[in-house]
Amino acid sequence: MPRVSGVVGHVVTFGRVLRQAGLEIGPNRIADGLSGLDQVDLTRQDDVYWTLRANFVTRREELEIFDRAFQAWFLRTPVSPFELSPPTPQSAVLRRIHAAGRPDSAAGTDESPAARGWSYEEILRTKDFGAMTSDEFDRVRALIADIAAERPRRRSRRLRRHHRGRELDLRRTIRESLGAGGDPVHRQYRLRARVPRKLVVLCDVSGSMEAYVRPLLLFVHAVRGSGKGVEAFAFGTRLTRLTRALETSDPDRALQDAARSVADWCGGTRIGASLKTYNDDWGRRALTRGAVVVIASDGWEREESGARLLEDQMARLARQAYTVVWVNPLKGHPAYEPLAAGMRAALPHVDRFLPGHNLASLERLGEVLMGIERRHAA
Repeated sequence: MPRVSGVVGHVVTFGRVLRQAGLEIGPNRIADGLSGLDQVDLTRQDDVYWTLRANFVTRREELEIFDRAFQAWFLRTPVSPFELSPPTPQSAVLRRIHAAGRPDSAAGTDESPAARGWSYEEILRTKDFGAMTSDEFDRVRALIADIAAERPRRRSRRLRRHHRGRELDLRRTIRESLGAGGDPVHRQYRLRARVPRKLVVLCDVSGSMEAYVRPLLLFVHAVRGSGKGVEAFAFGTRLTRLTRALETSDPDRALQDAARSVADWCGGTRIGASLKTYNDDWGRRALTRGAVVVIASDGWEREESGARLLEDQMARLARQAYTVVWVNPLKGHPAYEPLAAGMRAALPHVDRFLPGHNLASLERLGEVLMGIERRHAA
């Protein structure tokens, strides 16, 4: 296996293959695998195999999947297609919840309850929020909270004790050496910890976004539960800070407090003016610097001159932010094109343009946020 510049791409793609087969492979494990490959001889098959296996496999039942994937990807050995792994306990519980909430008339069909529950869950994942009934929306609220459990991370300047660290921890090493007569037999190391990155969410609450405001705010409320460093704002014709309204752990109360604090709920839209208020009042406080900024809006600007103002303020925002992600519920429709003046003005300064019309699109948003590794490379 020659050392080539494309080894990173091979390992990343190999990780995707394993993730599709059911293994929990994320950016951190891929980075650990690449770091391990830097320490071994890439011309030795055993060294590559054991290095990747040590970083990618955590359970015994994953060994067979890893071996088959390694043979197929690196050794080009023909193998039979992967079989889907059995459902996780979490998905089984969700299927039982969905199956229990369906009418009794479905119980007489020939399908098994598990199969019907899986089908029903998939329907809810891909169903537009605007077309959901109140009962269906109540079922997906818990799923929204699970999706938003994580947020982007960054490397901290603080060093913490870690067995894979590269910097010697002199204080702990000397303390440990006291039991060995001053001989540092067991050396202690430190590593730069990964901490949550600042996240700023600006949600459009105008009339054209009425069907999508609740799920988006529930997503923001769940992200707020991951810790400090999350700021939330709502805008229609003016900007309103929602961070304090979303501090409560009860999502229903949080939505009620947010609705009461926004005077222009389901009104008009002035995106450019709202962003200017944010940049003037909050951007100058270094809130945007180093943060991932998520803007949830359909891009409809009420004022004719608002598109030019929006373009200027988006450029100003992008210069300070780590990454800018725009979530547009209309993008989920196949025939959608960003023809609105406001959306066309904002797109050149957006790093990722994502849909936000259903549960699957929010899952994609969570994956994008967790995968941000470099500035303006979401």
